[in-house]
Amino acid sequence: MTKAELVSKVASQAGVSAAEAETVIAALFDTITSETKGGDKAAWPGFGTFQMKRRAARLGRNPATGATIQIAASNAMHFGAASALKSALNS
Repeated sequence: MTKAELVSKVASQAGVSAAEAETVIAALFDTITSETKGGDKAAWPGFGTFQMKRRAARLGRNPATGATIQIAASNAMHFGAASALKSALNS
């Protein structure tokens, strides 16, 4: 699903214009990003929880040359699905 398709479906289901739906969706993602970046969790009951996880620095291997390389530490977004979402996906 593309961004345009997502915006169109949300606008249709919510009974609002596509511009309004896009503004709300963008605000949702911006809020999730800023909250998780600050160390908080962003949760939606029945859907799941977004949380920032720290990846430690580690050694990796260049698959083309086989040389060992240092991979820097980084932050990553982690999503944990709620049991209701898992049930909906597997029914």
